[in-house]
Amino acid sequence: MRATTTVPARGAARTSGTVRIVGAGLLGSSIGHALSALGVDVALADTSPGQLRLAVDYGAGRVARDDDRPRLIVVAVPPDVTADVVARELAAFPEAVVTDVASVKLEPLRALRERGVDLTHYIGSHPLAGRERGGAISARADIFIGRPWVVCRDDQTSPADLAVVEGLALDVGAMPLEMDPVEHDRSVALVSHVPQLVASLLAGRFAGAPEGSLRLAGQGVRDTTRIAASAPELWVQILGSNAAPVVEVLDALAADLGEVAAALRHPDAPGARRTVADTIRRGNEGVELLPGKHGQNRRFAQLVVMVDDTPGQLGRLFGELGELDVNVEDLRLEHSPGAQFGLAEISVDPGAVRRAEDGLTARGWRIASTTND
Repeated sequence: MRATTTVPARGAARTSGTVRIVGAGLLGSSIGHALSALGVDVALADTSPGQLRLAVDYGAGRVARDDDRPRLIVVAVPPDVTADVVARELAAFPEAVVTDVASVKLEPLRALRERGVDLTHYIGSHPLAGRERGGAISARADIFIGRPWVVCRDDQTSPADLAVVEGLALDVGAMPLEMDPVEHDRSVALVSHVPQLVASLLAGRFAGAPEGSLRLAGQGVRDTTRIAASAPELWVQILGSNAAPVVEVLDALAADLGEVAAALRHPDAPGARRTVADTIRRGNEGVELLPGKHGQNRRFAQLVVMVDDTPGQLGRLFGELGELDVNVEDLRLEHSPGAQFGLAEISVDPGAVRRAEDGLTARGWRIASTTND
């Protein structure tokens, strides 16, 4: 896997001519919003007239016309119909470059090859972006900014066609990455598909739990289960299309869980505590490998500030951090039920944490804690 280029400053669009987007849901409409903001002519098509009209009303593009001659076609439909729509679009617009944004790449490619479809102008791709909520009403132009956009070229892909798809990714603010379909599907199984299942399984344990137990939930459990709000219908298709790589990761995870459960059944047995400690340590090591801000494997210090639940307080906090010449690298907010304040966990450069703590304290802010790894 390699990055093909870096994200440039937003300016003139690389994408020219008409872009036809088939599927006016979250991803399709979000691409439409981002391209429309750059002045690109976006033609939207969808089997649902209501969804299409909603996307148009929100400004994602215009309704596609029979006389459109698109240079680029983006297929943004569910995985189980991706191959059908790609084949239809290639036949209808033989001169256009066709890409799809499905979250699995190998299965649609296999289906197209089995049908003998001419794939000269087809390039599968996948933006690693989204939201828990779907549909045109949830679409946003900025969801791709800074996110990877996988492009699955092959030996037959022409440089000109590749440039069209990579130009699309760059225009919406994403970072193009080249991967083959097998590598892509194994990668998303690990970092996307299995995490969805784990979040759903964990959140499912809350069903029927005593109300008192759930009232103890903090930001940690909310972070862990955030994606459990995703649509079941879509995930049934995604997981079914990428079943083998997902099962491989699940089997390894199940073995790890079994090992920890065995240790905790007899916590005083020789080696039990080491098993638990090694599990937590491996988690620490894994987190350290995740890319941070701007794709860097860089860790920041955390400063937890108590913020009164009144208008303007968060803005004042940011303003005073700016006066202290402290850049906010990341922010997480936590509200405790019934409390009149929230906790703002602010990530800053480790070299600035002492300056931030002293300066905010002098200005009357209450610091709950600081950590500096």
